Amino acid sequence: MRWIWSSILLLSACSQMDQSENGRIRKYNEKKEAIYRLHDEVVFLEELSVSKKRDRYPWEELSLGNLTKITKEYFRCKGSDVNPIKDNQSDCSGDHLLPIQGDKEFIAPILIQLLNYIQQQGEKGVVITTGHRCPIHNRYSDSSEFAKHSKHQVGAEVDFYVEQFEDRPLEVVQWIMNFYQTNPNPEYNRFHVLKKNPEKLKHPGWYNKEIAIRIHEKTEGRDFDNRHPYPYITIEARN
Repeated sequence: MRWIWSSILLLSACSQMDQSENGRIRKYNEKKEAIYRLHDEVVFLEELSVSKKRDRYPWEELSLGNLTKITKEYFRCKGSDVNPIKDNQSDCSGDHLLPIQGDKEFIAPILIQLLNYIQQQGEKGVVITTGHRCPIHNRYSDSSEFAKHSKHQVGAEVDFYVEQFEDRPLEVVQWIMNFYQTNPNPEYNRFHVLKKNPEKLKHPGWYNKEIAIRIHEKTEGRDFDNRHPYPYITIEARN
């Protein structure tokens, strides 16, 4: 047993000698240099940080120049406050949500993007005459066979006209087509004529991979949401 304690003491002594030797070598190699100050050095005072509200990102702006930016709120189904009777059918009150997709209210983003682009191009306000239609309001406002499957009901279609361009819808359609010209994909930047025209409109309509466009003249496509005297444009998101 005595030899075990002797070994422990010997190892401890060796360890202390190693530490002492390392300390001596480190001290020997240390170099000390004086710090010199120049006569024209300036001490900078520490500035206190001040909280600042960050600037909005472009997509967060509430206005585009003098125009109000269009958001999904402008698409809400309006219905009728008085709930009138039309062909024994009541209209909705308009106090409901937009279509739900992924647990959130949904309007096809391309519709919002295009309407704001149109406002920028024309520097005039876009008037949305029909955004979202709930099934009740869709049936009330337009009971035609063509409207039964309207994409207004799922937030993927919009009717509108542009202030001071009411009688020039073709110009507005050209802006929409110009919007896609920077896209290198020909499925997007090349528009085709719609072959089917179930509403027998004067203009055949156009489409690319993402949207379809139709013009309704003053006497075309009149329903309870489009009782104004102007031509109007319909954009439908195809996907």
